[in-house]
Amino acid sequence: MSRSSVIVPHQPGKIGEVVPYADLVKRGLAARLWLGQSLRLETHAVIAYLAGAGYRIPVGTSVALMALRNPAEAAAQARSLAVLTGHRLVAGFGASYPALVAQLTGAAPARPATAAGEYLAAVRTLLDGGDVRGFTLPPLRHPPVEVGAGVLRPGMARAAGTRADTAITWLTPPSYVKDVLAPALGTGPRIVTVVHAAVARPGRDPAHLAHLAAGAHLQAAHYTGMLRAAGIDADPSDTRAGARALVSSGLFVTGTAAQVAGRLAAYHAAGVDEVVVNTAGVWLAEGPHAAVRDAEEILTCLGRGDATD
Repeated sequence: MSRSSVIVPHQPGKIGEVVPYADLVKRGLAARLWLGQSLRLETHAVIAYLAGAGYRIPVGTSVALMALRNPAEAAAQARSLAVLTGHRLVAGFGASYPALVAQLTGAAPARPATAAGEYLAAVRTLLDGGDVRGFTLPPLRHPPVEVGAGVLRPGMARAAGTRADTAITWLTPPSYVKDVLAPALGTGPRIVTVVHAAVARPGRDPAHLAHLAAGAHLQAAHYTGMLRAAGIDADPSDTRAGARALVSSGLFVTGTAAQVAGRLAAYHAAGVDEVVVNTAGVWLAEGPHAAVRDAEEILTCLGRGDATD
């Protein structure tokens, strides 16, 4: 089953910045609302607020940083949100940058994929009622929780393949998902891919939008290494050239709303179960209303099957 969802493309400072995206899910245009790690309005608090405000909708985290919470709290948060929303929750976790992990915990793990696998296994065990080093959570009936893992390269994919229900990818071309990540994942997790997109409009520069949306990732060696392995010319020393490469390769998807919808079909064809529309570049360039408008138009075309090449 192929699904299309939407992500809040920034760290919100006001709940009003999130509600329009929740509306897209409530109206049936998107299958799920995704939120990344926010250190402004904290992600889990935002989801709880939405549920209390009447937005009891499917949600997912893409991704919460493992270094910010131990597995017991992560499991408790996840099942609590599943109860509050009344829906299957995707609790996605990411290893993050080693330097940030060292800042938060004192030292980054020598083998991030191994550490991530152990973290995911602990969360899954606790959600299933098991014990981790003698600790268990008290019983609580809740809708299912999918344990997700942020996946970029084969090593993390192999760890997620045996420990996660969902593999969540960013900036990954369809061919890379199909030929590199999917074989490493095996037959276990379903694949969710977050895709940067923008509707082509007069005065918009797609390369500028791509740089706003992905500039931080284009500075990171592990992201640019993945992109080069996928055949996209990206170098941390020249993020603007990298942004242009995202556009020319089609990894930053632009065109009419129908064209964007058509180009997103390549992800489903590559084995991606859920494509998440991310209009971060538009939000950063033009503000929240323009970003929501783009997301709504793209999702409407996807829902109607109104897609063109």
